[in-house]
Amino acid sequence: MKHRHGDGSLDLVQLRTFLAVYRSGSLTAGATQVGLSQPTVTSQLQSLEKAVGRPLFDRLPRGVSPTAAAHELAARIADPLDALAEVTGTTTGHPPPEPPVLLGGPAEILATLALPALAPLITEGVRLQVVTGLADDLLAELRTGALDLVISAIRPRGRAVVAEPLADEEFVLVANPATAARIDTGRLERGDATALAHVPLVSYAPDLPILRRYWRHVFGRRLERRPAVVVPDLRAVLAVVTAGGGVSVLPRYLCASALAAGTVVALLDPEDPPINTAYLVGRSTRTERPHVALVRTRLREAAPTW
Repeated sequence: MKHRHGDGSLDLVQLRTFLAVYRSGSLTAGATQVGLSQPTVTSQLQSLEKAVGRPLFDRLPRGVSPTAAAHELAARIADPLDALAEVTGTTTGHPPPEPPVLLGGPAEILATLALPALAPLITEGVRLQVVTGLADDLLAELRTGALDLVISAIRPRGRAVVAEPLADEEFVLVANPATAARIDTGRLERGDATALAHVPLVSYAPDLPILRRYWRHVFGRRLERRPAVVVPDLRAVLAVVTAGGGVSVLPRYLCASALAAGTVVALLDPEDPPINTAYLVGRSTRTERPHVALVRTRLREAAPTW
C-alpha cells in the first residue's frame, strides 16, 4: 500500500487505525476497534509514520504513548473522521474512550494534593497514568510527548513547553514535642542556628537541599552538617521526625495535619519563610485533548486551597 495517494493526501484507512490506537492507548485495543490483526495495525502505523516523517507512538511495557506528533495529528483528524464515521454509519453511537492523561510530578504533591483533587474527574471517566520522579527527568519526558502534564518545582525554559504558577509551598522547620523541648528556641529566634548542633538532621537527599535553603534564607549562613537520615520521600521524612528521629524542613502542606494534631511543632515562625513555587507545565500546542484540559482546569481550581 502506498503511504500517500497521488494527490499527496494521507491514507484514510491508516488514519482511522491511528486514531483507534491513539484513543485506546493500545495496539491490541485499537486493532479490535478497527477489526484488524495487530500485525496489520503495526504495519499501517509504520507506514503512516514514514508518511508523516515522525514517530507517532513510543512503545511501553503495556500499551503505547502518543508523541507530540501524534497529538498534533489527532487534533487535526479526530473531528473530521468522527463526522465521516457518523455519516457512513460506522460509528457505534458512543464516542471512543480517550487515552489516559499522563501526569508527572513529585510523589508527595501528587499523593497529598493533586490526586485527591482529581478524584471527581476519575469518577466521571477521566483516566490517569501517574509518573513520579525528579523535575528534570519529568520535563524531558514531557518534551518528547511521553507525558501530558507535569507539576514541577523548576520553571522550565524553551518554547516547547508552557509553565504557569500553580501554588506556593512554604517551608517549616519541625521537630516532635520531645525533641523540641531539648532545643533552645530563644537562640533560634535570635538567628543562632548552633542551637540545633546537637540534634540529628533528617533529609530528603544527601546534600540537604531543602535544609540548606532554609539555613541560607532564615539564618543567613551555610549549612555544613551531614544528615543522620536520608530518605527520598518527604512523607517518610515526616514519619522519622514525628517518631523523634531529629529535625527537618518540610513543606507546610505536608505537615499541616501533624502540626494541627501536635505530633510535630514548628521550631520557628519567621516573618519571611522560604517559599517554593510549583508550576503546572504542558506542551506548547494549539489544541489539547479534552481530558488533558479537564485535568489542567481542575488542578488550577484546586491549587488556591493548597
